[in-house]
Amino acid sequence: MMHRTIRAIFALSVMPIYFAANAAEPAPAPARPALTLTTTAFADGTQIPLKYTQAGEQISPALTWTNVPEGTQSFVLHMRDPDVARNKTTEDQVHWLVWGIPGTAKGMPEGVPKGEKLADGSQQISASGAVYRGPGAPATGPLHHYTFELFALDTKIDVAAGADAWETRTKVYQAMNGHILGKAVYVGLFRRP
Repeated sequence: MMHRTIRAIFALSVMPIYFAANAAEPAPAPARPALTLTTTAFADGTQIPLKYTQAGEQISPALTWTNVPEGTQSFVLHMRDPDVARNKTTEDQVHWLVWGIPGTAKGMPEGVPKGEKLADGSQQISASGAVYRGPGAPATGPLHHYTFELFALDTKIDVAAGADAWETRTKVYQAMNGHILGKAVYVGLFRRP
């Protein structure tokens, strides 16, 4: 009898642990879609029309983004040519760097005007100064990959534009470090006709 009583007490004490361990856990919340960058100027991975290059009007394409991460305070947009090895270093070509874009922004209009400070308070720089620098790969080589990178940040970074685009980019990247909530990439191809 004593053994039955002990077994019954043991079973009653183990049952809540068993049921707690095997209870159906709530389904995890569905993952939010990733930050997405797009343009109607050209399809991702295709050739950039002359209008947006040094061989054309050299105006910036309209860009839009969706699926902004919760808590985004600002954006950084970086257009670069990773096919360039500048001055025999790992530095690539800075075609356009825009930082301090408000976290409420949904994109950039076509033909962003020249000037260090833009109407929304953001700042811009490129290898050509405070202006968008269109693709300009030489006709004699391969197509270059012009990479537009959009970063969503959980803070507003305060970096003054310097005279040198590469030094400014380094400072912007250092300020971004540890604050990136999401990243989107869009690529266009170009070489001069």
